[in-house]
Amino acid sequence: MTMTTPTRVAEDLLAGHGVHAVEHTPAWAQLKSAATALQVLQASDGSIDDIAAAEPLIDDVIASLDALAPLFPHDAAYLTASVADFRRWRAEGLGTPDFLDSLVAFQPQEHRVDGIRHLVVFPMYTQNGSSERHVEAVLVEAIWPEFIARLETEYTNKLFVSLRLIDFTSGYDTNSAVLFPETVAMREVPSFTWGAIFQDREAARYRRVTRAASEITKLDLPDAAARLLEDQDLAERTFVMWDLIHDRTHMRGDLPFDPFMIKQRMPFFLYSLEELRCDLTAFRESVSLQARLSARDDLDTAEQAMLEHAELVQYAVIFDRIFRFAITGSRVRNYDGLGGQLLFAWLHQRRVLHWTDTSLAFDWDEVPAAVVALADAIDELYWRSIDRPKTAHWLAAYDLVRSVVTPHPASVWARGLSDDVLAGLPKGYTDAVLDDEFPLSMFFEALEKKMRPVIASTAGIRGTD
Repeated sequence: MTMTTPTRVAEDLLAGHGVHAVEHTPAWAQLKSAATALQVLQASDGSIDDIAAAEPLIDDVIASLDALAPLFPHDAAYLTASVADFRRWRAEGLGTPDFLDSLVAFQPQEHRVDGIRHLVVFPMYTQNGSSERHVEAVLVEAIWPEFIARLETEYTNKLFVSLRLIDFTSGYDTNSAVLFPETVAMREVPSFTWGAIFQDREAARYRRVTRAASEITKLDLPDAAARLLEDQDLAERTFVMWDLIHDRTHMRGDLPFDPFMIKQRMPFFLYSLEELRCDLTAFRESVSLQARLSARDDLDTAEQAMLEHAELVQYAVIFDRIFRFAITGSRVRNYDGLGGQLLFAWLHQRRVLHWTDTSLAFDWDEVPAAVVALADAIDELYWRSIDRPKTAHWLAAYDLVRSVVTPHPASVWARGLSDDVLAGLPKGYTDAVLDDEFPLSMFFEALEKKMRPVIASTAGIRGTD
């Protein structure tokens, strides 16, 4: 009788495929199948009671990782640690998983090379997807063109990783477009060294949503904006540039001590302003780059790409915020939705956006200054916040938002908080905010009804769809 060696198993599972065909290998199919079956057995915290059913599935995961590891030499330390974490989890009885060791070993920010691939397997929850920690397996590919590498020397962001989804388990068959280390099950929280965004998903849903919305609103798109809808690669690179600048902005500027509001319960409109501030900073910097580079006639290839994408980022910010963010998700404390509403109303009230004869139009020559003016207003709010108590900052932020977007008629914030709330703890302020403090305008109510099927169709989308 001939025994099958681990090496032979690995060879069989790879079946002669290379790294750029990993998604077609028996090893990847086995890994996806085992991870999916484990998800059914897992409780919310990731633990498993049915050990007998889970153990052979853990064996399949380990065999798949061993088979695939040679195709990812740059991730050798991580994949070795991942196998060790799965073995330890099984040996300790499949309680709440702890994958700290493999998480610390995974360092994708050290390999920002265009086209390089990673195999990622963790018990984790997925933002905008499952809130339960399940074993998820994801195949990804870096998007890092030369002009982005050059741009990153000016807009330094060593933690930023831009990715393209190749294949994934069910946790990413959702709206989730990020891979964040804090979502992984672990015994303690380390210092995080990276954060990844799937620009192919962002670009694909942008293209589908903006195409449909521009048709519904009879918007005549500028030529450059129209090119974004026809070219997925162009859109992906545009979103990489946008997100590179957005991501670094969270910790830059005249900020409150914790602008990202980590582990704090605050009125949701503060989240709206923070996310919008970062987007508008990307817009502002793109306007500046476009002006600076347009004034030169000696641009090299990377600088020509920067110039092209600087213009495209401006269209992407406006249309993604207005057409997708404003009408995506529930109306329960939808901070991204409010940011889109705020941008639309600001531009309309400054008469650079027009909704006339049931058609949408922009005065494009005047749009950059109007958008930058909103960015300035938010920056001024932040600058003043340093000299204000927290709750006074909250009230000032509300005044800025309500000066542009109309609150719900039943809002106690709009009528004025009672003395008891004003004299009490910050929790009372937050509790008084309605779930839908700033309802959709009539424009967005009508647009949402028409766009609902399109928005729903983008769940799980990838660049090849």
